[in-house]
Amino acid sequence: MSLHDKLQKIQQELEAPKSQYNDFGGYSYRSCEDILKSVKPLLDDTNTTLRLSDELIEVGGKVYVKATVTITDWEDAIEATANAREAQSKKGMDDSQMTGTASSYARKYALNGLFAIDDVKDSDATNKHNSKKRNSKSKDDDKDRLNNLDKTPKGKDKTIKELVSSKYDDGEKAVKDLRKKYKVSKKVAKKVREEVEKK
Repeated sequence: MSLHDKLQKIQQELEAPKSQYNDFGGYSYRSCEDILKSVKPLLDDTNTTLRLSDELIEVGGKVYVKATVTITDWEDAIEATANAREAQSKKGMDDSQMTGTASSYARKYALNGLFAIDDVKDSDATNKHNSKKRNSKSKDDDKDRLNNLDKTPKGKDKTIKELVSSKYDDGEKAVKDLRKKYKVSKKVAKKVREEVEKK
């Protein structure tokens, strides 16, 4: 089997779920690590190896991390690249963290390119954190948001539902504060009010 055939097999069989959740933006996404975890068994099945590397490049006076992902079966190799710009500054991050963030981002998109992972509906394509414009959301979006109320955010020991209901006595105030940070649909707002009023 040629390397192109092996890559096609991996592309067809790879399932990389969006197992990460962004509390601020209210969306699920997949990370570079999620993709790598999902692809490793397929690499073993096809007797192929994956190599990731980064290099810093300057384009127009700005520094980018260029990530290269290479799949090889020791006879042939196929590679994909992606660039991500380093932020000039980001609150709460030192220089090495900014480079690491750009590296992860570039690697993720190089992996997407190599394995034909469609991220059109991923956070980076649709994210509008501070947009005042409200789009109508599908029933699936509401279902995802309702399910996320039962998730425990990183560093917390309570679900979002429990955190909201323990912090607020007034359901309307809870919804109003949540809407300052997140898009909250009518269904989700109703559920939050019910949780606060249960106390």
